Formats: sequence, structure tokens, C-alpha cells
Amino acid sequence: MYYPDELIEEVRMKNDIVDVISGYVKIQKKGSSYFGLCPFHSEKSPSFSVSPQKQMYYCFGCGAGGNVFTFIMEYENYTFQEAIKFLAQKAGVSLPEAEYTEEVRKKEGKRAKLLEINKEAAKYFYYQLRGSNGRAGYQYLKGRELSDETINKFGLGFANMTSNDLVKYLKSKGYDDKLLQEAGLATFDEKYGMHDKFWNRVMFPIQDINHRVIGFGGRVMGDGKPKYLNSPETMIFDKSRNLYGLNLARTSRKNNMILCEGYMDVITMHQAGFSQAVASLGTAFTEGQATLLKRYTQEVILSYDSDGAGVTAALRAIGILKEAGLTGKVLNLEPYKDPDEFIKNKGQEAFQERLDQAENTFFFELRMLQRDYNLKDPEEKTRFHREIAKKLCGFSEEVERENYIQAVADKYQIGFENLRKLVLSYAEQTGFAKPVERPKSGIQKKAAPDENRKKTQRMLLTWLTDEPALYQKIKKYISPEDFTEDLYRKVAEKLFDGLDRGEMNPASIISMFTDEEEQREVASVFNTKLMALSTKQEREKAFHDIVFAVKKNSYEYFSGQLGSDVKALNQVIAGKKALEELSKTHISLD
Repeated sequence: MYYPDELIEEVRMKNDIVDVISGYVKIQKKGSSYFGLCPFHSEKSPSFSVSPQKQMYYCFGCGAGGNVFTFIMEYENYTFQEAIKFLAQKAGVSLPEAEYTEEVRKKEGKRAKLLEINKEAAKYFYYQLRGSNGRAGYQYLKGRELSDETINKFGLGFANMTSNDLVKYLKSKGYDDKLLQEAGLATFDEKYGMHDKFWNRVMFPIQDINHRVIGFGGRVMGDGKPKYLNSPETMIFDKSRNLYGLNLARTSRKNNMILCEGYMDVITMHQAGFSQAVASLGTAFTEGQATLLKRYTQEVILSYDSDGAGVTAALRAIGILKEAGLTGKVLNLEPYKDPDEFIKNKGQEAFQERLDQAENTFFFELRMLQRDYNLKDPEEKTRFHREIAKKLCGFSEEVERENYIQAVADKYQIGFENLRKLVLSYAEQTGFAKPVERPKSGIQKKAAPDENRKKTQRMLLTWLTDEPALYQKIKKYISPEDFTEDLYRKVAEKLFDGLDRGEMNPASIISMFTDEEEQREVASVFNTKLMALSTKQEREKAFHDIVFAVKKNSYEYFSGQLGSDVKALNQVIAGKKALEELSKTHISLD
């Protein structure tokens, strides 16, 4: 639902960012800001800052930043609208009710009913496990060495031996047969009538990221088939876009996620302290699940079974992770089959060692490929090296490709230049990559002009938010049009408008942008590191140089747009005049 800007600003102003963030992160005051360990990446030294003045947070380590809405969106994985609702409720601000069409109202009502009935079923299974009917299930879980605390944490339950207990219970609560079937909790046939889908099984509630029960997995007691049975897909349960345990793993604040195959693997790892473990839901790993993981991490460690099927699944998952832009590693569990078995036999410390030694996915792929070749045979060895070269063509970025060529050459004792020539030969044939042009000297290239232009624009915006009084001294020289980056120009328009009215409120500017990445970039605009200068004279020169550079970049930018563009011509004329005046003007910081 759309909320007016005035209402959004009211919600933001009534939620002081220091108060809100201190409820999630331990922060201490240092100077005019607060600092703590960043909740969005793993670190040992505090680089996460919260500014009461700007009502913003920013991490100088990972670049996470924004206002109070951004923080709730990133930490709780809420949309912008959900963050507004959450903070409005916290501050006691009333929001207008959404106006839905009849069709949307019915759909939302059905979703709410399905969530409600799943929650009721989860409670029923939970209490059955803890009663006399659930003794077999409870003994099974204790036999798997799960503590009562872990059993409770994951809400584990039991479906009774008889096949219509849950149906009777839910119907007594007023739910009809149709809803039971739509929720995937009951099945109808001519022989048995309406009966439970799950019976004689240990039950694993599947929750979405907001801890709502959306489905179930059931492990049969004894030798029945299938061994594991999952809820069918419903309006609220899409297996390809959810992960078991993610509701807990997303707040682990580790620097990676561990992806495994089964519920018990996840639960065992969490119990052992590896709270970043998740699993796919009875299906192969999907692009939707990779996209979901990317919200919380950049690195995924694959912890699949060490048998043939597990290797095949890992090789498939590696490609999906690459497509999603995620870094992957592969955990070696040998001689054990899965994480559950490994931890029970070797313990927590040994598992952590294996995590630390997790193999680069590219080298895992090569190791699996090597199994098909006899490297003692020169012909087969040559064929293996050719296959390596073909795989190396997959790196389109020159620097990355060169680094991998060097690493592979070292690992497999292949001459670097020989391997490089082979890679480039295949790359040119297929068009996958261009030959790397090596510089003729050791002189490094200077930073790209675009990046220098963007940096000076960010530095000026940061300086003006730190010292807003300086705006009046430069407003005759600098306007929002001088910011050649579209996002920076929008920020400057809002900032300068506020400064003209004697207001400085960067946190409200972030609320103009609903996309998290844009909010993060705007936060960086207001938190660019300025050079540490000791004397007033040095600071005045630095500030003057930044203002001059922004104006000069603007002048050059619009000069390149000359033609029939009258606006560009006017900008060039005004820019040239301002540059001449600026070159002779001293800007005092007093």
C-alpha cells in the first residue's frame, strides 16, 4: 500500500535510530556517534557506526547503511511497506487501512486461513510428541542425540499411528474438509474417506523467514515408504522458494550459509553451534533458493552427502550459485556420509576444521573431473589439461581468469604460459573470453575518470551533511545539476532544498528510495571518508579543491553534450564563469 511522504516521515522521526538499533546490536558512544560490531557481516573490530545527528547507520567494513527503515528491512528481511508497518506499530502511529478489491480480499483471506490451520496443526503435532501417543517419535529423536531444547526450538512433533486424528481435531476447531485438503493436511479417497496425509511420522514444521508455519515434513517410523514425506505445494508453500531452517539461520550473523540436504542435518548443526545451516525441501536446489540465500550471505558452503548422488547434487548446485552471483565452497565430509553422522562421530571442533578447509568449487569440479582420467597416461593427461582449459574459459573477467590459471598451473604442475596459451586458444575459438592484454610496463592504471568524478561528488555531499553551514558559502557555485550521477543529483536536490530552508535531514532523503541497494548507496554518499587533516588551512584547501573538482567535472560533462542542447550550453557558460571565480575565491570554514 502507498503511504504519504508526511506519514512515512512521522514514523521515521518517532523511531530514534539509536534506540531501535540498540535493541538489536550492542553499541557504545564514541564522540558524536555510536559504534558496535556490524550485524550484517562477521567482524572482530567495530566498524558499524550509528549517527544520532544524521539518524543513519553505516558500516565502513561491508558498506551496509541507511536509515531506520533500511535497518529493519535488512535485519528482519522486510519490504519497505512491512518496515513502515512494524515501526509505526512500535511508535503508536496509526496507518490507514488498505483498500482491497473483492478478489484480493478473498485471496488474502485464504492465505490467512491456511497459515492459521498450519499453525494449529503444528501445535497439535507438538503436543502429541510430548504425550503417550508420541513415545516412539520422542525416543527416535532422543536416539538421534537431540536435546529437549533443540526439539522445542524446531517445534518438532508427531503424527499418530491412526490416520484421521488430525482431521478430527481440526474439524472440531471449525475448519472444513476443503480447507484441510487445500492446506495439504488431509486426503480424500473412496475407501478411507477424509484422512490425515501424515501418520506415524516425526513431524518437522517448515517455517518461512517470518516464523510462520507454511508446510510440514514427516519422517516415517519403521521401514514404511516413503521415508520422508513433505506437504504438497499450496498457496503459501512453494518448495522452490523456501529453505528449511532459514528463519533461524538468517539471524546467525555468520559470514556464510551452510547448505545441506536433510532436516536432521540442519538440526544437528544448529545444536552443535553451526546456526547458519539450511536445507532444500525435498527437491533439488533451485534458482529461487539461491536468490533467497543472496539476501543474507555472499558465500554458501555445500554440505551434501559424500556419495555419488551427493556429488551430482553439489555439481548442479555450484552452477546455480554462480548464476546467482554467490561464492561457493564444498565441504569434505569423508569418510562420513553427512553432517549429522560426521558431528556425532568427530564432534564440533573437527567439523569447524572441515568448514575452514572447505574446497573452492572450481577445484572441486576439477577433482571430480580428474576421476575420469588416468594421469599416468600422457594422452589422457593431455586430454584432462584440455578440459581444464575449457573450464577456465568460463571466467569472463580477465583478472579472475588469470588468477585461476596461475592457481591451476601451480596445483597440477602445468607451465603457466603453456596453460594460458591453451586457455586463450579455446577462448578465441568459442568467443567466451578475450585475450588478456598485459601492460608493457609495471605502472598501474590510474582510477577511471568516472570513479574519480563520483568520489568527489560523494565527498562534497558528506562534507555538507557534516558541516551544513558551508552550504551558504558555496550555493552560488554549486547546484544539483552539477552532480552528474542521477542518484547523486536526486540526493543533492533534496539536500539543498532542505538546507535552503535551514533544515538538514539526510535520513529523510533515504526514504525517497524504496530499493535496498539504492538506500545503501545513498547512505554511502553521506558517509564517505574524508581525509584527516590537522590544520584549518589544509582543510580549507581540501574543501575548495573538492568544490572546484565537482564544478570542473560538471563543466566537462556538459561541454561533451553541446550541440543543439540549449540547457547544456547554458550550463557550460555558467560553469566556465563559476570556475573562473572559484579559482580566485577563498572559502573559509569559519
